[in-house]
Amino acid sequence: MTRELPTSLLLFMAHRAAEDEIFAAVAAAGHGGITRAQGRLLAGIDEGGTRVGLLAERARVAKQTAVSLVDHLVAAGYVQRVPDPSDGRARLVRLTAEGESVLPATRAGEESVESAWRDLLGDRRLGELRTSLERILAESPPS
Repeated sequence: MTRELPTSLLLFMAHRAAEDEIFAAVAAAGHGGITRAQGRLLAGIDEGGTRVGLLAERARVAKQTAVSLVDHLVAAGYVQRVPDPSDGRARLVRLTAEGESVLPATRAGEESVESAWRDLLGDRRLGELRTSLERILAESPPS
């Protein structure tokens, strides 16, 4: 007899399935060298740039890990560090043109996942799922 899987594991498995599809789209667009950890960090970069501490929080990794990931992304040409206009002592991580070139494939993968989930669940249930996940995240302490 098999046990019923916990909801947290089901969420993780669904996340990984979505991530697989998004990374397949990114790799097909010629960006196969981006690791999952780097991709999670890239996904957290705002249009004008984002501080490493916030990227770490969004990716739910230690700041030291985020710094290392950013170093690799800088070396690969996907991001650059620039001065933060709001604080001369701070730096922002900003996408380069090469980093921006990853976005269409990423968005296409995300849209494909959303479409598949919408087809499976319908608009109402997908909306309820989103609302529930947003609520869970709002109540979850940062790591």
